[in-house]
Amino acid sequence: MSVAPDTWTVRRTLAQAGLVPLDAQVLLAHVLGRDRAWLAARSADALERAALERFFALAQRRREGEPVAYLVGRREFWGLELAVDPAVLIPRPETETLVEAALARLPTDAPLRILDLGTGSGAIALAIARERPGATVLALDSSEAALRVARSNAARLGVANVHFRAADWYAGLPDGEAPFDAIVSNPPYLAPNDPHLADTDLRYEPLQALVAGPDGLSALRTVVAGAPARLSDRGWLLVEHGHNQAEAVRELFDAAELESFASMRDLAGITRVALGQKA
Repeated sequence: MSVAPDTWTVRRTLAQAGLVPLDAQVLLAHVLGRDRAWLAARSADALERAALERFFALAQRRREGEPVAYLVGRREFWGLELAVDPAVLIPRPETETLVEAALARLPTDAPLRILDLGTGSGAIALAIARERPGATVLALDSSEAALRVARSNAARLGVANVHFRAADWYAGLPDGEAPFDAIVSNPPYLAPNDPHLADTDLRYEPLQALVAGPDGLSALRTVVAGAPARLSDRGWLLVEHGHNQAEAVRELFDAAELESFASMRDLAGITRVALGQKA
């Protein structure tokens, strides 16, 4: 830095980061152990050299494409602050559409049993468990590293009605664990040649949680086909899928003879969630 540190105010530091304002604010707030409201209120305050150096190092990593959530080690989802690292996908606002759809179909006062397939950071399982404290949620993932993150999130948030287990989709799930009142999943649904894998934050996220077979539908086929045998009568299956997969996913639901099919759009207006009910 060519300027004496005491001339670098909060405002100037943010302006010189070379980032979109929100990213710069989140990173600086993280470095300072403050929130964005504090930055706005203290924009004329000078920053110490150590904080400047740490901030500009993070800003460089962000300019190179590393996701902000990994840089700060957390992401908010459904009002919960979740720890995240490169072992898990970063929870995204569009996945809250899945949580919203599930909660609209799950009674508030019943002893429900819910299965979350491919739980990752635990985002979906923890959101539903927090909203339905009388439910028991079983969250599965094939990645032990992801399960460590999920278990840590559950412990830190004090959510005790979620149980985590290592499993590859339904494999290893004892018959005695079924039936479930709802099965939810945000499985991998990208094809290997999807251009988003090369030029977005997805470059830093775990590939096995993003890509599913040559057409992106392999995991969805497994999840949908296996659901009827594990659902209670009138139980619900709800899955997230890709922006161009709505028709293909509907065909999977029809083949599994799931009724009351519906699609839901995310906040961007993209058809993102499919759901159906066991006859």
